[in-house]
Amino acid sequence: MEQPEAILKINNIEVKYHEVILVLKGVSIEVPRRGIVALLGANGAGKSTTLKAVSGLLKTEDGEVTDGAIEFEGRHIHHEMAANIAKMGIVQVIEGRRVFEHLTVEENLKVGAHMRKTGSVREGLELVYHYFPRLREKRNEIAGFVSGGEQQMTVVGRALMTEPKLVLLDEPSMGLAPRLIHEIFNIIMQLNKEQGISILLVEQNVKLALNVAPYAYVMETGRIVMDDTSDKLSQNEDIKDFYLGLTDKGGRKSFRDVKHYKRRKRWLT
Repeated sequence: MEQPEAILKINNIEVKYHEVILVLKGVSIEVPRRGIVALLGANGAGKSTTLKAVSGLLKTEDGEVTDGAIEFEGRHIHHEMAANIAKMGIVQVIEGRRVFEHLTVEENLKVGAHMRKTGSVREGLELVYHYFPRLREKRNEIAGFVSGGEQQMTVVGRALMTEPKLVLLDEPSMGLAPRLIHEIFNIIMQLNKEQGISILLVEQNVKLALNVAPYAYVMETGRIVMDDTSDKLSQNEDIKDFYLGLTDKGGRKSFRDVKHYKRRKRWLT
C-alpha cells in the first residue's frame, strides 16, 4: 500500500540550548498529511523541545536546531521565525492551558482569528462552537474562571481559528478528569477526520495516545528509540512494561518492578 505524503519531516535534527546544552540527538519523525502521530516518553525525554523546534518557539528560549533539517510541505523551516511558521499553517497548543485569563472565552478564540486567510471571524467561531458546543455556552465568561477542561477546549478552539494545516498538541490530557479527556480527544479525532488537520501529539497517557494515533514514536533522553504502528507498540513488551505498566500476566507493575528500567532497556544497547 502506498504511504501517504508527509506534511512534516523532521530529519535527524540536533537541538542545543544556549549553544552548549545538547537536548535532541538525531531525531527523525514524519507526520503524514491528514494523519495523527504520537510522540511518547517520560518527563524530560525531549518531547516538548521537539514540538518547539517545529513551531519556532525554541528561539524564545535561546534554543536552536544546530544540525539536520525540518521540512513542512517540502520547505525547510528550522531557521524561520515562529510568526512565519504560524503563517504557513503550523500552530502549537502549549501544555498547561495557556488562556488569556482576563479575556472572555470568545475573546480568547478571536485572538486566533488574525491568522485566518479565508472566511470571516464569525465563520471561524461557528466552526469552533460546532465542535465545542460547551464553549458557546461559556463564550461570555472570563476564561480564567471556567473549568480546566473548558480552558483546554478554548486553547484548542483558538488553534482551530487559525485554519491550521498541522497542530502540535502538547499534553492535552494534563490535569483533566478522565471523562473530559475522552471528550476532548474525541473532538480532536473528529477535527482530524472531518477537517483534514494533521496532528503531532505529545502525550504521557500512552494508552490514550496509542488509541488516538495510528503511528507513534518513543523518545528517551533526546533520541527516538522506537517507532511503529500503535497496534504493534501496544503489544511490545518494553512498552507494556514501562509505559502501560503491565506485566506479562496483565497485572499492574509496581515501582520496584520497573526501577531497573534503564538497565533493562534493550534498544539503547
